[in-house]
Amino acid sequence: MKIAPGSIVRLEYELRIKDGDVIESSAKSGPIQYVHGEGKLLPALEKRLEGLDAGQSLSGEIPAQEVTPPEDELPKEEIPRSQFPSDAKLEVGSLYQGSTATGATLNLRIVSADDKVVVVRLLSPIAGKNLAFKVRVVSIEDPVAGKKEVVVKKPPPLPAEALDLDVEPEDD
Repeated sequence: MKIAPGSIVRLEYELRIKDGDVIESSAKSGPIQYVHGEGKLLPALEKRLEGLDAGQSLSGEIPAQEVTPPEDELPKEEIPRSQFPSDAKLEVGSLYQGSTATGATLNLRIVSADDKVVVVRLLSPIAGKNLAFKVRVVSIEDPVAGKKEVVVKKPPPLPAEALDLDVEPEDD
């Protein structure tokens, strides 16, 4: 069974900035499960997984232009000018870094600014970066047909001495 739209797929994976830090990995969190084609994964990665079989592994790169949509398609957000330092030069096109209430870093591109409101585009931290990935397909399930293909790891063979049994006939 191959990965196709609608398949329930379980993966071991690692996604990293090319020649850089790991962004996500199943090494700590365990395999992920998703429905292929529902857009829960990075679309460029999903495209590369299509047609793989259970047990198959794949590694490769995703170029920056496939990682995030073009900047002009990203959402805009209006932020009160008072949220920025009073001496900040908020020039159209400049990049500004901020943080959320949880401490996550946000990259903001200034679209417009006046005395009351600054309009920004919210940029992904991986925007403009090439990614490297490694995946191994653990299982594929076809929910319509009710079929599931799982890769089972075979146990190692028993050592020869384990098969040397001392058998005595039973008394009747």
